[in-house]
Amino acid sequence: MKKAILIVLAVGMLGWAVYDFISPSGETSDVEDTGGNMITSPPPNDNEGEVQEFNEVGLSLGQIAPDFELTTLEGEPVRLSDYRGQRVIVNFWATWCPPCREEIPDLQKLYDEKDVEILAVDLTKTEESEENVRDFADDFEMTFPVPMDVNSEVATTYQVRAYPTSYMIDSNGRIQFSAMGAMDYDLMVEELSKIE
Repeated sequence: MKKAILIVLAVGMLGWAVYDFISPSGETSDVEDTGGNMITSPPPNDNEGEVQEFNEVGLSLGQIAPDFELTTLEGEPVRLSDYRGQRVIVNFWATWCPPCREEIPDLQKLYDEKDVEILAVDLTKTEESEENVRDFADDFEMTFPVPMDVNSEVATTYQVRAYPTSYMIDSNGRIQFSAMGAMDYDLMVEELSKIE
């Protein structure tokens, strides 16, 4: 009897795994951000290389990037929407993250040489102390704003799962490129050149 129950359970679990693997996932998913805006994923883009624009707030290419307000290392408030009309890179990073440490000098070089704003959102909740972040920013001579995501609310809204994660946003506030993992300077320049 026990053997039969185990076989039925094993077959059931296998069947569920196969069903879950081959069943189509929903094409859109709704998540509500803290500002009350709906974050949705649009249908797949069939135009390879061309980003379609959407009027919804979301994280997919062509959607309007979710707005946020944080306080920088210097104690100044910063909102993403304040940068409308400019190209922006929102970069999520932490001092303890080796790929982040590797990417920061390239972000600084891009900031110095190209017409782009960079908001380097520190994942403060994961840091040992704010002083470590300040020392890091000084050591790496970071001159762009470093907003502190103390409660990981913005990282949650942006569904950050890898460090670093970056979103390139055009002057209209729409996401045009995203990268999970470190980018090098050449990739940054290449992708930045594609957006207004």
